Amino acid sequence: MSYPQQPQQTQPYAAQAGEPPLWAPYYGAPIGAAVKRFFKKYAAFSGRASRSEYWWVALVLGVVGFVLQLLTGILGAAGATTTSSGTIPGPGAAVGLILILVFYLAVLIPSLALLVRRLHDANLSGWLALLVVVPIVVFVLSLLPSNPAGQRFDQPTA
Repeated sequence: MSYPQQPQQTQPYAAQAGEPPLWAPYYGAPIGAAVKRFFKKYAAFSGRASRSEYWWVALVLGVVGFVLQLLTGILGAAGATTTSSGTIPGPGAAVGLILILVFYLAVLIPSLALLVRRLHDANLSGWLALLVVVPIVVFVLSLLPSNPAGQRFDQPTA
């Protein structure tokens, strides 16, 4: 299968040049820019995402998830009762569980879209994201370096 020739970008965007357009990957993205781009490209499954974009967002989502789980534990401890069969969390745990559910549902689609764009940057098919049921495979694939041939997934916009 042959793809139309596109100009190849082999060097990351220079920091002094400013942030690249949304359709292009942001190599060396700082944490704030990575999270901002994550939400701006909420359901964009086309294009590419750099390793820094992917891993900064993964870190932020992991920290937010941990804080929500910690909050659920603290809220559940207030009013908890201990019985012979175990501990029953207090009513505050329900509030925490609802917050966790809303958070994970809100970031499900953009997280999958980001993973697909990360795979595109390594010049892999986005369909490999279906391997999310085998986490170690997705982890290894997300570590792969950028491949200039991945530009075939770019769709520049004016």
